[in-house]
Amino acid sequence: MLSKIIDGDKIHKLKTYIEKGDKFVIVTHEMPDGDAIGSSLGLYHYLLSYDKKSIKVIVPNNFPAFLKWMPGARDIVIYEQYSDFATQLIKDADVLFCLDFNAIKRVGKMASAVIASDARMVMIDHHPDPEDFCKIVLSYPEMSSTSELIFRIICALGDNDTIEKDAAECIYTGMMTDTGSFSYSSNNEGIYIIISELIKKGIDVNEIYRKVNQVYSESRLRLMGYVLYEKMKIYPEKKAAMFVLSQEELNRFKYKSGDTEGFVNLPLSIDGICFSAFIREETNLIKLSLRSTGDFPCNQFAAAYFNGGGHKNASGGEFYGKTEDAVKVFEDGLMQFNPNNFEKS
Repeated sequence: MLSKIIDGDKIHKLKTYIEKGDKFVIVTHEMPDGDAIGSSLGLYHYLLSYDKKSIKVIVPNNFPAFLKWMPGARDIVIYEQYSDFATQLIKDADVLFCLDFNAIKRVGKMASAVIASDARMVMIDHHPDPEDFCKIVLSYPEMSSTSELIFRIICALGDNDTIEKDAAECIYTGMMTDTGSFSYSSNNEGIYIIISELIKKGIDVNEIYRKVNQVYSESRLRLMGYVLYEKMKIYPEKKAAMFVLSQEELNRFKYKSGDTEGFVNLPLSIDGICFSAFIREETNLIKLSLRSTGDFPCNQFAAAYFNGGGHKNASGGEFYGKTEDAVKVFEDGLMQFNPNNFEKS
């Protein structure tokens, strides 16, 4: 039996929003990952059980091809491609759900439309330190994923029976991807109770894993090989690893959104490595993805050196400047923020 975590008063207020609302919009963060898409589509399918006029999912930009098999994915509105249409949907919404982000900047160019909305806004998220821009804030950093939180909220609303296979597939995908296929942030019995319930809805967990993790384009597979053979740098005395990809390198391998998803986890397979960084050039800035195992808090590293944050073992940040300067900041950070200092005694 799942423990009761969700605030009862907030659930009551949320239920009122759902019952009285007629036009719903669900938004999530830039460069949406499996949890962003999975939680959004999970909520989308749940809301379809109500007789409502309009339910739309809007994402700031495109999302990985290996997530586009998910039920409902073809109906997602991409703001970058249809900004006027998406802005009007947000403006007309009665209820606006903000999923898997805790700060308005995370939705990029969509932020002004979200802030201008008169809709009743609901944040559902598992990142720490949420900003105060929603009327209902369901923020639980102890959750493995926003998708897990969506399942718990539906149950708290008393509607577990309304979850059908389509919603279950989306929720499971979000949970699986945001825990590295349950290899981190997943040492909690509640997660496996939820998985059991989702399997009862008819999902095939083996097939979902295959679609997400074993169906690559040729260019993505070649890029992965290039990263591992040519680009990965190991700092054995710091138990760390890092690799950098430039725009030129990404273009060389016909990069598409999501092609590098999960790459940052690869060095953690090396015996003795507990901290990994992926530094990637974008148009106007440098993006960083950080992962760790055990007690090393990569979110603190991200906050200290790269204006970032996130979870203890999964975080990110950004850097404005040259790539080589970002690498130097990372390496200097390792001197001060040494993973060896966080080992259990």
